[in-house]
Amino acid sequence: MEPADATVTAHPSPADPPASVGVQGFQLTAAEPAIGSPGGGPDRMVCVVLTSEATTERAEDLARALLEQRLVACVSVLPVRSHYRWQGALETADEVKLLLKTTPEQLSDLHRALHALHGYQTPEWIVLGGSSRGDYGLWLGEQLG
Repeated sequence: MEPADATVTAHPSPADPPASVGVQGFQLTAAEPAIGSPGGGPDRMVCVVLTSEATTERAEDLARALLEQRLVACVSVLPVRSHYRWQGALETADEVKLLLKTTPEQLSDLHRALHALHGYQTPEWIVLGGSSRGDYGLWLGEQLG
């Protein structure tokens, strides 16, 4: 379901002032670096967006389209069984979960593209914010448009 206002806040280290990125209805605050995270260099703010599709084929098509548009750097596709309430009835369905890895700067464009391409009337849109230190964060940023 599309939220009216999604907010993700991580608490910064007391030694560092909070760094914020606001993206059209989304507010992310830089997270404290993970203890023992591999790689050197600065932390990069990253987001993982959760959504689900009805079939593997639809999930793969969505993943490919978002990658081609450079809105995501990586998409993990996982089979899941979902339990939920829809139009007043309890439902159970086999679905395919997509974990979309991106940056806060891409969220608005990703949100528009996902809703335009998604097979569901009410696509799941959950944003998890955090940070990545070292090579992965650098690679992720290089993959995006």
